[in-house]
Amino acid sequence: MQSTANIKSISYLKSHAAQISEDLELNGNPFIITQNGEASMVIESVREFQEKEALIAALKIIALGEKDRLQNKGISVDESRAQLLAARKSRK
Repeated sequence: MQSTANIKSISYLKSHAAQISEDLELNGNPFIITQNGEASMVIESVREFQEKEALIAALKIIALGEKDRLQNKGISVDESRAQLLAARKSRK
């Protein structure tokens, strides 16, 4: 769960950008930035962003695989093993 201590106004962001950057690097907790009292944006570290993007990509691949499985578009484990074995033999 996100800490409410990291909810800051846009004017705070403008005057404390370097401090926010250091805090992100130290603890990784994102900042929620408000404008006129309403949440406007989230600032997170590059590391957290990249990890989140990698997770989303992996989940998409899993979802596509599950969709194919439900539509019987896949192959059995035995067929897959036979294909791998044939590919290994052809390389030798």
